[in-house]
Amino acid sequence: MTDRQSELGIGYGRPHQDGAVLDLFTHWVHRTPDAPALVDGARSWSYAELDRLAAEAAESLKDRVGPGDLVGVCLDHSAALVAATLAVARLGAVHLPLGPRPGERRLQAVAEQLRPACLIGDPELLPPAHRAGEQLPLALPAEGANAAATVVAAFAAPAAEADGDAAGVRAPAGTHYAVLTSGSTGTPKAVAVGESALGALLQWYRQLTGLGPGDRHSLLIGVAFDPHLMELWATLTSGAALSVAPDAVRWDRSALTDWWREAGITVAVLPTPLAEPVLDRPWPAGLALRHLCIGGDRLRRTPGPDVTATVHNAYGPAEATVVTSVHTMPPGGGHGTDAPPIGLPIPGVVVLVAGPDGRPVPRGQAGELLVGGRGLAIGYLDAELTARRFVEAPAGIEGADRVYRTGDRVLMRPDGVLEFLGRLDDQVKVSGVRIEPAEVEAAFERDPWVRRAVVAARPGPAGGVQLVAFVQPAPSGEAPAGEAPAAAELLDAVRPWLPEQAVPTAVRLVEAFPLDANGKVDRSALLAATEPVRPAAPEEEDASPAERTVLRLCRELLGRPDLGLADNFLDAGGTSIVAARLLAALEEECGVRLRAPQLLRQPDLRAVGRLVGERLPSAVG
Repeated sequence: MTDRQSELGIGYGRPHQDGAVLDLFTHWVHRTPDAPALVDGARSWSYAELDRLAAEAAESLKDRVGPGDLVGVCLDHSAALVAATLAVARLGAVHLPLGPRPGERRLQAVAEQLRPACLIGDPELLPPAHRAGEQLPLALPAEGANAAATVVAAFAAPAAEADGDAAGVRAPAGTHYAVLTSGSTGTPKAVAVGESALGALLQWYRQLTGLGPGDRHSLLIGVAFDPHLMELWATLTSGAALSVAPDAVRWDRSALTDWWREAGITVAVLPTPLAEPVLDRPWPAGLALRHLCIGGDRLRRTPGPDVTATVHNAYGPAEATVVTSVHTMPPGGGHGTDAPPIGLPIPGVVVLVAGPDGRPVPRGQAGELLVGGRGLAIGYLDAELTARRFVEAPAGIEGADRVYRTGDRVLMRPDGVLEFLGRLDDQVKVSGVRIEPAEVEAAFERDPWVRRAVVAARPGPAGGVQLVAFVQPAPSGEAPAGEAPAAAELLDAVRPWLPEQAVPTAVRLVEAFPLDANGKVDRSALLAATEPVRPAAPEEEDASPAERTVLRLCRELLGRPDLGLADNFLDAGGTSIVAARLLAALEEECGVRLRAPQLLRQPDLRAVGRLVGERLPSAVG
């Protein structure tokens, strides 16, 4: 880097190392054939067993699936999922992870758009065209908490292809996997990632975590999301073992850390919304966890001094192969109280902060993050879309002939560390002034009473745009002493920090934020939840104290004052995040610890209250 470049928003990761993918798995098959490769509860599979399962599946498919073909994998975390992933790689085909229940309409749209060579999954859950077409049974394990009883390779019925080209979309040469990301048109777009980019990522991750024989890595991330591929392949190319996470850990932070301890997890990846509640509580004793990698959303807090694992705040779009930059926080605290930055580029990655003209801006000035280098995806399975988002790199950028425009607004500090500021496409115009919601959110988050703020825009009654702030109060253990301020007081406190046009017209206090399918805060759902105003339901005269507590907490967490004991939690809008908060609140208020499946199995809130009442300590009862 030249002296001039060191003053600009340009950052280079260390020189990268290439790393094989399937060949490294085969290396461990030969070196440690009997070592555990996958653990699912009481059942485990060795490297040799997984290799044999993958070979048998590949043999069944070899006459129908070849290099460059898209293969949609519709399985949950299980030995069948891992063996199918290995089989697709053996065939040189392109792995398209769709998850076990991606939604029939969404999956059908993907199948019609991309026309994959086949879909691998439970025949009862596949789209109609694949349920009606040819199905080839695959000899994959049915054992495991999330395993399908039957797995087939399903080929769409010919009638479904009669109106168009029967040939499926071909991935570019060298593609290892394709992953779906949200599309502005409502139809997901598929990103093609090359084996060399994935191999370089895995090499970095193994070095970062020291992952190797004897380690246990969690298999937890949603199958349809690209970090899942990092946790799966990094483990299988290191000689370590994957450990399948039980469903309950996605709902309950206590269940998650208990499972870490019981399963001996040493390295883990968590989505930000699940990681933050874990970091909110005292760090559990007796964990073997050495490294925790967090990503998917803006991390709002740093690990406390009691956290014994090294925590990595990772950032990266799917178009740049899972991780672009990382900020590492070793044990012992001392990381401040501000939201951590997204750090420095990983090896082989080039980042630059660009102005509206696409040229790098000086360090300390905000701009759009552009990503290039070794980790860049090949592109989308849509040449026109690729041309719009993957553009020629500015002159003078070493190691990157093209860059991906992330649409993320960042700032590069003088030391080269990146700070995430928000999305460019989140900007709105209020009274002719362009407003960045992240700036308004940061103003609210200056207040020690505020844990987190999310700002959304809605049409004003007389035209134009209004801003609404949704504020999550700080928990009692972190809030200052005294009475919490009202919404109007919070609004008054941010006025000095904002231009007049950026001051929200309303503040809503919320206990939790709804998330969309990608784990991001769903602003549309927040706005929808404010209208219409639901009248409070009458008090339940015959309710027990436990039932009243459950009803009160559910009304608060769901923002539904109209709820009654006859309502069902899920039907009322309950989500995994809300369930986790409800379980934590019940444990804190009542001393009763329930598991997520117990909560979700109950037909209504009265049954939940009865369950809580039965488990109340005798002194309280």
